[in-house]
Amino acid sequence: MASCHKILVLIFLLAISKSHGVEDKVKVSLYYESLCPFCANFIVNQLGKALFQWNLISIVDLKMVPWGNTQFAPNNAWICQHGPDECMIDIVEACAIDLLPQPGLRFKLIECIENLDLQGRHGDWKSCMSSLKIDPKPITDCYQTRKGFDLELKFADETKKLNPPHRFVPWVLVNNHPLQEDYQNFVAYICKAYKGGNKIQACVQHDVVDANSFKEANFSGACFRGENKHNIPFTNIF
Repeated sequence: MASCHKILVLIFLLAISKSHGVEDKVKVSLYYESLCPFCANFIVNQLGKALFQWNLISIVDLKMVPWGNTQFAPNNAWICQHGPDECMIDIVEACAIDLLPQPGLRFKLIECIENLDLQGRHGDWKSCMSSLKIDPKPITDCYQTRKGFDLELKFADETKKLNPPHRFVPWVLVNNHPLQEDYQNFVAYICKAYKGGNKIQACVQHDVVDANSFKEANFSGACFRGENKHNIPFTNIF
C-alpha cells in the first residue's frame, strides 16, 4: 500500500513539473510572408540565432503564421505581395508547420527556404528537404492538394483576427503583445516575459526594455500592407 502511495505521489509531482514547464514558456507568434525580404532576414539572421544558438527555444513556444499581407481577390483567388510564387511557398511552409512534429526540424526547413530567398534562389526550395533529410512526399502531397490550401485559409483567418490589426510583416507578438516597430528587440521582451527557473545566458546579456516603448530609431524596415509588388492572382485549382 505504501509503495502504491509513493508511485501516485511521484506521478502527481511529475505531472505538476511538466505542466509548470509548459506554463512557464513564453508564447512568441510570428506573422509573416515567405518572400518578404525583411521576414526572411528576421527568420534567418535573428530569430533562428536566438532560438537555437542562444537556446531561447527552451523557454519559447513558437508559432509561425505564413500569410502576411496576402489579399483575397474575386473567384477565391489570392494576391500575394510578392507574386504567385509567394502564395505557393506560403502553402509549402504551412504544410511543414502542420506535418513536422519536431519544432526544431520544422523551423530549420522554413529557415532554409527563407535563406534561399535571401540569395534570390527561392525556386530551389525543394533542395531544403533533401539537405535536411526530410521525406518530401507528405509535404508535396499537402501543398499540391486541398489540404495545403485549407491550412492557409486558417492562417488567413487567424491573421485577420489580430487586434490591433497588423500593419506590416514581420509582425511579432510576445505573450500576445505586439512588438510593432520594436520587433527586432524581441529577445529582451522574451526575457522580460519569462518567469520560469531556467537561467538563459542570452537573457543575462540583454538589457530588459520597457515593454511599452517602441524604439523606432532601430526599425530597419518591413513589408507594409497595401504595398503590393505584384497583382497576379494565385488561383485555387481544387
